[in-house]
Amino acid sequence: MSFKDYDNFPINWNDHEDIAMALYDRFGDEFVEGKIYRIRFTDLLDWILEIPNFEGKREGSSEEHLEQIQAKWVYEWRDNQ
Repeated sequence: MSFKDYDNFPINWNDHEDIAMALYDRFGDEFVEGKIYRIRFTDLLDWILEIPNFEGKREGSSEEHLEQIQAKWVYEWRDNQ
């Protein structure tokens, strides 16, 4: 299995770090730490559902998942500064 194949693994709600990495890849430095924490959950949810290999469903989301994803996204942003 090549490394490229890893990008195609399915992502679900519990894969907070993978989701955060995908969001950082999409938005880069457009969202800094303070902006990430001010994103409305409805927008965040829509963006997560647009990730190509995300297999979760809208009804599987929870506030806890979205908060964890925001936190991991901030860590990802910090790691890239």
